[in-house]
Amino acid sequence: MSESLNQSTYKSIPSPSFVLEEKKLIKNLELIDHVQKSAAVSIILALKGFAMWSCFDMIRGYLKSATASSLNEAKLCTEKFGKKAHTYAVAYTDNEFEELAHLSSHLTFNSLAQFDRFSTKIPAHLSVGLRVNPEWSDVTTDLYNPAHSNSRLGLVVSSLPEILPDKIEGLHFHVLCESSAESLVTVLDHFEKKFSKYFHQIKWINMGGGHLMTSEGYNIELLISTLKKFKEKYQIAIILEPGSAVAWQTGFLKTSVIDIISNEGISTAIIDASFTCHMPDCLEMPYRPFIVEGSRDEHTHEFPYRLGGVSCLAGDYLEAYSFQNTLKVGDSITFCDMMHYTMVKTSMFNGVKHPSIVLLKADDSYQLLREFTYEDYRDRLS
Repeated sequence: MSESLNQSTYKSIPSPSFVLEEKKLIKNLELIDHVQKSAAVSIILALKGFAMWSCFDMIRGYLKSATASSLNEAKLCTEKFGKKAHTYAVAYTDNEFEELAHLSSHLTFNSLAQFDRFSTKIPAHLSVGLRVNPEWSDVTTDLYNPAHSNSRLGLVVSSLPEILPDKIEGLHFHVLCESSAESLVTVLDHFEKKFSKYFHQIKWINMGGGHLMTSEGYNIELLISTLKKFKEKYQIAIILEPGSAVAWQTGFLKTSVIDIISNEGISTAIIDASFTCHMPDCLEMPYRPFIVEGSRDEHTHEFPYRLGGVSCLAGDYLEAYSFQNTLKVGDSITFCDMMHYTMVKTSMFNGVKHPSIVLLKADDSYQLLREFTYEDYRDRLS
């Protein structure tokens, strides 16, 4: 949340709400565009990380396309971004492939069997690639690590023929997650050693996402020099598709305390949102977001509270945060950095009210973009 945000503006924003800060998004986009131009590569938006299409007009001024991992994402890309998608899915189905191919400029297959199955249905305009697995990643959380040798995501080099099939024009790897430029250097070393024998057969390499170039301390110059060196060495077009980097630290989730429950000496502040429904990474990873009003270390301040979601799932809570003062009903709890990989994962489990979507403009006024209703919940289940 912007330190300069007018408190009367903040108080008038409904709770719960996802709030995107326009100034911060533009700052990220400008940095990403600097990398894109300096390294002469293409950087595109990963819809799986950030798909707030009301901002696509702004994003399109910097990024020229977006990635899709499903027919619905490809439709969103063409309808709202105005470009054909760079598409990759774990597997394609007969009843969707032809439409998906029509909506895509690039399409990556996850297996040779899938390529063989659909090779006769590839339209002339479509540039086709294969996802490969360099078998190295710095990701330590198994849930987010696709680089195991027995991973279902991508082909290891031993499963490929010596010559790539006709129509294959690109290779695609994605093994990073909120990683550094130094990690990309190591990945490329493994990638080159295993797959460089194919480089003379292809036109492009998609280096996936996980390049957290907008985070504090990221070595931008190393990223640029690494990409330039690789491109100059092999004369192959390079594509990056960061998910987190675009919306990194660009917004927050405003919630409010609606009850305090104390049992056996443990106090839980119940909020009007849900970790299960609205912040699933907090339970899956687990991830403890920073909050504005307190510390995620329960010992920093005098008053510790668990934070409880409003769903009926027993595990819908986070272990204690600490606060300088006792909490009361109506107090705000603001979760930081809630734009990337958060809104895209929300659900309406339990019929829990979905947070509104708000754009905080550069002049500190705000626009309420969307409120959710009973009909939104009902129509998902018909």
